[in-house]
Amino acid sequence: METSPARCGWCGADPLYVAYHDTEWGVPLRDGRALWELLQLEGFQAGLSWITILRKREAFRRAFAGFDPAVVAGWGEAEVARLLGDAGIVRHRGKIEATIGNARAFLDLGGAEPFADLVWRHAPQDHAPPRTMAQVPPKTADSIALSKALSRAGFRFCGPTTAYAFMQSAGLVNDHVAACFRQRIIAETGSAPR
Repeated sequence: METSPARCGWCGADPLYVAYHDTEWGVPLRDGRALWELLQLEGFQAGLSWITILRKREAFRRAFAGFDPAVVAGWGEAEVARLLGDAGIVRHRGKIEATIGNARAFLDLGGAEPFADLVWRHAPQDHAPPRTMAQVPPKTADSIALSKALSRAGFRFCGPTTAYAFMQSAGLVNDHVAACFRQRIIAETGSAPR
């Protein structure tokens, strides 16, 4: 009988969550547009569980034009009203308006490469893997600094806790617990920041 590899406990047994844990979470993401999409989804997650957002991710992508900042930046009240009526996404006016504003901030910053540079400047240089999930903080000095940098650049819904969740999911930190098989893979391939 084949046994399952050891995983971080947060993903449970839900197949969608397990697949996300095993293939995406903590993998260093360097594409600026993909990072921008992830930051928007993390903003929508605030106050909710990540599995809720993960289950709605494809609906979010459809609703937000594939998270194309150049398209979303031009939206106004008509698009906000349309999105508020879309049951496939989280219908929160503040988060929807923040996403439109964040598209504008992304473009004002200069697009994908400058955005990725801003984000990755805040990756910690020394990050030990947690032994247990209880050792994973809700925010860090690095996430506070990233949150402030994003805020200065005009981004919203990216407080220190959201910024840390974003840093974890985008692989700026490798917070797979020490016993998790993904912790070892990311660390051994050298794809996680040291």
